[in-house]
Amino acid sequence: MPSKLKRLKGPEVIKILVGFGFKVHSQKGSHIKLQRISLTAKKETLTIVTHKELDVGTLHAIFRQACRYIPEDQLRKYFYTE
Repeated sequence: MPSKLKRLKGPEVIKILVGFGFKVHSQKGSHIKLQRISLTAKKETLTIVTHKELDVGTLHAIFRQACRYIPEDQLRKYFYTE
């Protein structure tokens, strides 16, 4: 049976990404920018919405965006069911 995307809230996603070294950089309305500095001194930025429950498409887009900076195998367990 294929993995299924979990139903997550915005604050849950932020907590997951903070665990990977991101910090809240700024907020405008319901959008929060998370940022971290990579080992090569490059800024890595993610934008997350803080809605109570994220739509599947939004959550999938956040996952894809985060996979640019975090290896998918490390991130997958937080976003998908086994």
